[in-house]
Amino acid sequence: MSVSELCQICESRPADRTCERCGRTVCSQHYDDSLSLCLDCSEGSGSGSGSDEPTGPGRDDTGENVRF
Repeated sequence: MSVSELCQICESRPADRTCERCGRTVCSQHYDDSLSLCLDCSEGSGSGSGSDEPTGPGRDDTGENVRF
């Protein structure tokens, strides 16, 4: 008897995809095919999902604005 792995987000549907960022196995309902990421990772990807985190030129995490 084979045991299929469950989605690591909802824990109720069979997992058939793997997130390229965090490695979690998730079901199709919790996977963004266009980004190849689980929904948790795609929410913070800055892909127009409403994230307030800056991306691109001018962002503060480039290391140029570090003070000691």
